[in-house]
Amino acid sequence: MDLKSIVLPGVDEKRPLVIAGPCSAETEEQVMTTANALAAVGVKIFRAGIWKPRTRPGGFEGVGAPGLKWLKRVKEETGMYVATEVATRDHVFEALKAGVDVLWIGARTAVNPFAMQDVADALSGVDIPVLIKNPVNPDLELWIGAIQRVYGAGIRRIAVIHRGFSSYDKKLYRNSPLWHIPIELRRRIPNLPIICDPSHIGGKRELIAPLSQQAMDLNFDGLIIESHCSPDEAWSDAAQQITPDVLDYVLSLLVIRDATQTTENLSALRRQIDGVDEQLLELLAKRMRISREIGVYKKEHNMPILQSPRYGEILENRAKAGAAMELNPDFVQAILKNIHEESVRQQMIVMNQGENATES
Repeated sequence: MDLKSIVLPGVDEKRPLVIAGPCSAETEEQVMTTANALAAVGVKIFRAGIWKPRTRPGGFEGVGAPGLKWLKRVKEETGMYVATEVATRDHVFEALKAGVDVLWIGARTAVNPFAMQDVADALSGVDIPVLIKNPVNPDLELWIGAIQRVYGAGIRRIAVIHRGFSSYDKKLYRNSPLWHIPIELRRRIPNLPIICDPSHIGGKRELIAPLSQQAMDLNFDGLIIESHCSPDEAWSDAAQQITPDVLDYVLSLLVIRDATQTTENLSALRRQIDGVDEQLLELLAKRMRISREIGVYKKEHNMPILQSPRYGEILENRAKAGAAMELNPDFVQAILKNIHEESVRQQMIVMNQGENATES
């Protein structure tokens, strides 16, 4: 993709690009108090949700178009750029008419190709930075499709926001980071800026600092952080918002790694990894050969492929063994589940060899 820089005039190009402001614009006083405090600590781009897509009806769904006047006042009185989320064609038209400088497309919109196309069509002919959040589900192709729709509308100032992925499991994070997905996105589209949303990934204000550092360590380009003048009184997502002073402190603690350092020693270590990867592939190939032999045995003795007790035993024992070798048990189990799935597939191939294709 032939993309242009999303950095606006007067904004420092050094990492991280920082976008901050409340989850929702609630009142004019709240917006202006927060904006003035953020401007005082050097934030150049102010964010606030005007339209808020909520999971269930009855929640605060934003003040709507009247809040755009408050963003306009922020621009006039602080000199900050302003950003807001758009989810429909009408949102785009209203935001552009009000002079909003940066638009972002939320996770609930990015997951819907029809909605994405509608928003993209409304953006046709506009020269404005557009940030696209990852879909709520961990689907890289869907994320790329959303990017392509906006690019197809002629927008060239595009970046993405990594806000994590929804999960039914109760874990440390509100949204699982699944860092490998934005890493793969960067491999596929190297010149695409990636902005991390630690507020939505963590869901708790105490997680914002460590998540922001992780994003910087992964060479992400920026951060979009929810900041409120009185976080505990926020009308939405109170637990994940921080005050402007705390934001300033969090940013002051960030360590930005030097990407221009010599990589001679790093190259030697990477060559070691390449060698280990080759060994892993050879071992996996050997394991699958054994799985096919097991498939032959099961077929000859009329045995079912899946042996549930054996599978459960493997997962439990290998996870314990992995933990003893300082490997994350969840990581070990995830690998083994994939290996088991492929082993079953290999055995099914053996089972079906020579069978009538119409038989079940």
